[in-house]
Amino acid sequence: MVAYPAFVLTYTWSHVLQSPLPGGRHGPLDAYRHTLASAVVAYTLDARAVHLVNGVMERRGKRSNSMDIHNNLIGAGIGARAMRFSDIEPMVARSVASGSIDAASTDQTTWLPQSEWKEGFAW
Repeated sequence: MVAYPAFVLTYTWSHVLQSPLPGGRHGPLDAYRHTLASAVVAYTLDARAVHLVNGVMERRGKRSNSMDIHNNLIGAGIGARAMRFSDIEPMVARSVASGSIDAASTDQTTWLPQSEWKEGFAW
């Protein structure tokens, strides 16, 4: 029971901690983390699991929660489309590279303006 969440967290954080992206909270790095973790979950379980997590973890109504939900859904789509597990991270990296502040498109990763980024990570 603990092995699966540990796998997702270990895989995700091993990439996040090596990433040169800025904005650990509410910035591009935060968007990368949410997108990558959700892609892994969708690939290894099902995209519906990401929707369940959104309903439980991201329902506080804050702007940052809306950003997280948006990126989790982007990740779910990536995980559902990936042909191999090794395709996931490059697909996520491309999504973040083409992302933007306050992106409204359902196929574009998003983050908040730099003035709203916070130091560190949201665990």
